[in-house]
Amino acid sequence: MSEGSQMPRKKKQPVQPAEPTANIQPTDPPADILITPILPAPSDPVPEPDAGEDSLDPLLVVPELTAMFPSSSPFLARFLPQMSISFMGLSAGFCNLHDFLRHLHNLGWFGYLHAALGDQAAFVLVYEGRTVAAASVSSTGEQALGELLHLYEQGAPLSAYALPATLAHILSGVGSRAWKFNLTEDFTGLHARPTGAIFYARGEIVATMPATLPYEGAFPAPLRPQTLILPRSLAGWAHGQYNLTLRGKDALNAITSVHQSFRTQHGALGLTFLRALSDHLTPAEYAMRSDVALHDLEPLLQEFLRGGIIKEQVAG
Repeated sequence: MSEGSQMPRKKKQPVQPAEPTANIQPTDPPADILITPILPAPSDPVPEPDAGEDSLDPLLVVPELTAMFPSSSPFLARFLPQMSISFMGLSAGFCNLHDFLRHLHNLGWFGYLHAALGDQAAFVLVYEGRTVAAASVSSTGEQALGELLHLYEQGAPLSAYALPATLAHILSGVGSRAWKFNLTEDFTGLHARPTGAIFYARGEIVATMPATLPYEGAFPAPLRPQTLILPRSLAGWAHGQYNLTLRGKDALNAITSVHQSFRTQHGALGLTFLRALSDHLTPAEYAMRSDVALHDLEPLLQEFLRGGIIKEQVAG
């Protein structure tokens, strides 16, 4: 080969990547790298529970209530549950009971009232702010409501305990007499037995209580609990009869100017109440039929008397 000739260049072969050696261990990722776990896709099937597992007994979740007055003789008191206190130790010198009941009515409150003085005690159930059941050592209903008022005026401290609406409805049927128990699909009330009491709402057990009766009986709750009215001895005005004067009759005549001014002053409630008085209903009877609180009618009645709309009927 001559001196001026050149050797042919060899083509460079591509560099092959080095084969990993078997003894090299993978290194841990740097500390600043966050490893996010891979979650199953939403469409992944959820594992079914073991077919051998027993389902929970629904009776296990039914609450057992503790009786507030377990040794009381009145039935209503015996089945009142321990609950949080809303008002404690009210006294007549501090709060007028009628004003307090009006306050509960405005709140639409559910619960029960208790007043005791010596060996005397009275219990009143309140539903939607209305007194619907009452019991004392010697009476039930309206007479027991009157006894609570009497004890309060004599210095007995009064306390109020809030209740769930369902329990208040169930207890509204507890009176002086237990009936034969007949469980229907819509039964609401209390089933009392020598072994304990069961609270039902629309055929379903909602609570139990260890309070007992010596025999089996039921206290069905009314569909719509009725308002208790104070007895005549404590609210004689509510049980009296009232006659309309000529002005009162004009107030019911829509074409008169008296009617227009009366309606403006007293509204629909005043007109309805006046019409009931003209039909010879007592205020107490009207309150029960129309589900109006009696303490809302007393100021209306006084205004009617002062305005010459009505006059009290004299007995005899």
